[in-house]
Amino acid sequence: MTAPHADRDTHLPPKRPVLRVVFAAALAIAFLGFTTLGVWQVQRLAWKRDLVARVDARIHAVPVPAPTRDAWAGIDADNSEYLHVRVVGRFLDVPTTRTQAVTALGGGWWLLSPLQLDGGEIVLVNRGFVPTGETAAGPPTGRVQVTGLLRLDEPGGGFLRSNAPGEDRWHSRDVQAIAEARGLPADRVAPYFIDAGRDSAAQGWPRGGMTVVSFRDHHLQYALTWFALALLTLVAGAWLFVSERRLRHHRRQLSTGTDHGDTPRRR
Repeated sequence: MTAPHADRDTHLPPKRPVLRVVFAAALAIAFLGFTTLGVWQVQRLAWKRDLVARVDARIHAVPVPAPTRDAWAGIDADNSEYLHVRVVGRFLDVPTTRTQAVTALGGGWWLLSPLQLDGGEIVLVNRGFVPTGETAAGPPTGRVQVTGLLRLDEPGGGFLRSNAPGEDRWHSRDVQAIAEARGLPADRVAPYFIDAGRDSAAQGWPRGGMTVVSFRDHHLQYALTWFALALLTLVAGAWLFVSERRLRHHRRQLSTGTDHGDTPRRR
């Protein structure tokens, strides 16, 4: 009479409460992690849109005097990048620095020349773009006013390409390295450069006003991805809960059937 009971028990699914608890805890942790990342990306999206709005306002604002030496330490991307500025001074008689560039006009060079301001500070000015093979005019002589966009230093070089000051080969507008290569006093060189605006009266090269202002903004896509993954963990958790209930119900049915089967019948 006990053999049938043993046979039925062998068909019951094994109990694994510890494994189920670990799996549920992992889902809960994953849900919290994905949700946190999604919220963070939403916050980054708000920050990026605010930054774009501020930069757009700076670009189209009336030019203001460029930051002087006492304000250099406080310059950063949030408060100064793409600020519409003006400077007055004289270009120094040093070789123009050519940095590799790719623009809407094709490949070529940015031309950077140091401008000494009336107060003694020195600011590198990106006078504009010249295509490869074209001849560019030198910087103007005498006292000049330059208006343009304030840009932050680009140290090191470009993607997978390092600057080589000893060979006068430049892949980025590395202010400190260029100043050192040209023998400029480091304490007087501004930690930024200026992209000069387009001079409609100028003929030939270089051509100013070719700054491209763009920001990568994939935060919404990232946020949706993280929230979708959080939703999937909820679905997995719901599946685990439903499967557990079905398993328990199945166990009860098998147990009830076994008990009835073991009860001897009277004839």
